[in-house]
Amino acid sequence: MDTGISRISWRIVAVVAAVALAAGLGACGKQEDKAKSGSSLERVVKIGHAAPLTGGIAHLGKDNEYGAKLAIDEANAKGMTIGGEKIVFELLSEDDEGKPDKGPIIAQKFVDAKVAGVVGHLNSGVTIPASAVYNQAGIPMISG
Repeated sequence: MDTGISRISWRIVAVVAAVALAAGLGACGKQEDKAKSGSSLERVVKIGHAAPLTGGIAHLGKDNEYGAKLAIDEANAKGMTIGGEKIVFELLSEDDEGKPDKGPIIAQKFVDAKVAGVVGHLNSGVTIPASAVYNQAGIPMISG
């Protein structure tokens, strides 16, 4: 079945998820009490995604976003745990419109949201200025 998601997109998401785990979940997540549902505490690990989601090449950005979402859904379905604590991945997606000036703004949003890693940006003209913000914050970023 062809989902329109390339193998490279899958690999990118897998690498970011692995980097997020290795980057130190303690500083990158929050614990939520799930007592009402009877389950134990879980750690939410946020993964950022940025690409043009509107405009002329939105179809490329949406393909990347769908790939990231699918990979996160599959990881969450596995019920991953670290040290007995359940890990839940959450995707934060932003539209950079393919505009270089939007890259650092979105990057700062992800820093403020304490993402563990970022998939994106799609365009090198947006990736390069955003990468300085990620680098300064110590957030791993992978761009196809």
